[in-house]
Amino acid sequence: MSVNVTMPALSPTMTSGTVAKWTIAIGDRVHSGDVIAEIETDKATMEVEAIEDGVVAQILVEAGTQNVAVGTIIAVLAEDGEAIDEVALPAAVPTQGENAVQSATPTATPPAPAALASNAEEKPAETTEEKSSGTGMPPENKPRIFATPLARRIAADRGIALEHITGSGPHGRILKRDVEAVAAPANGAGLLSANSMHVPAAGGASELVANSQMRKSIASRLQESKQQAPHFYLTIDCHIDDLLAARRRLNEKAPEGVKISLNDLVIRAAAMALIDVPDANVSWEGEHTRRFQHADIAMAVAIDGGLVTPIIWAAETMGLAALSQTTADLAERARQGQLRAADYSGGSFTISNLGMFGIREFAAVINPPQAAILAVGAGEQRPVVVDGALGVATVMTVTLSADHRAVDGAVGARWLQSFKGFIEHPVTMLL
Repeated sequence: MSVNVTMPALSPTMTSGTVAKWTIAIGDRVHSGDVIAEIETDKATMEVEAIEDGVVAQILVEAGTQNVAVGTIIAVLAEDGEAIDEVALPAAVPTQGENAVQSATPTATPPAPAALASNAEEKPAETTEEKSSGTGMPPENKPRIFATPLARRIAADRGIALEHITGSGPHGRILKRDVEAVAAPANGAGLLSANSMHVPAAGGASELVANSQMRKSIASRLQESKQQAPHFYLTIDCHIDDLLAARRRLNEKAPEGVKISLNDLVIRAAAMALIDVPDANVSWEGEHTRRFQHADIAMAVAIDGGLVTPIIWAAETMGLAALSQTTADLAERARQGQLRAADYSGGSFTISNLGMFGIREFAAVINPPQAAILAVGAGEQRPVVVDGALGVATVMTVTLSADHRAVDGAVGARWLQSFKGFIEHPVTMLL
């Protein structure tokens, strides 16, 4: 009996996704656990594994198809002993959105593999992307390439063949840095001729770039946040000279492989302040306000094409060494597109740090359904007055954006005072 492969729900909030790439072709034999496709959700691009053995009889949704509803049948496997030409197509393929593929008219008997090959000869030549994805060559004639979804996307954009790259990841897996270390093949595109230097560029030139599922989700969620959550903003300056000195001493004593960052200390201080002022550790839910028992802090990580917010669960319970290793692991897996749904679903508070870009001060948009987000600027030396005398101190400006439905101004101010206390007196974070 044939086995239907459906669009999986890769996160609790996922209702549809994009079939970014197939790694199988009709006639291929797959085993349980084999990667058969890459699905782009509103959070990341994830690999989908087969859950049963079989032979690929039909691929019903083409690579690149957007807004495919969860539960849609996207492929059909024939079981052992079952001929491909005996597998009947599903009666209907449920889809969602304008760009989703509609199922073909059901036929009692789908075309045999030989007929499919004959029809393929009449179609235009395959694109480079189609060839590299493995849709036109059986696995026995082409070795399987292990690469992260992000590495595959970058390679496709730059015209780089993954077959010639040696991966530095576990078991030879090709990572983003491996692709970026390889120069794209020179094909003469974009080179200037001797006369082109004298030709003025045409004004008003532009191009349309399709929005990814992630970009659409970010736009929808943040627009909803600004429209529904009444934001207010509180800004405070923190003197961080003692914090920087403590960080240097901690790193001198830290175990090998552990390097505590300023962002780790900010996360620790925010977690301690949330426990100290629990009225700020909440979210608005209409008839109720949810109060969280732990400081589940989401940290904003910029990736190609968008932003993700992996979560440090119960951050107040973690030591600085464990916190540093956790944040480094989450950030790396976020950039490689390897986060699990549990890594980014939920959280009680978000931190967005743009200090590494030299941004002095900014206000962030609340990450719904949370009630607050902290925007962290760069630490820089500024003139300050201490005990009536002018001096110089390293100052970091932070801005709290809060949802006034759940957090009052006085609560936000108390939380900032608590946060400032932990930052300026770092030894108190160890109590």
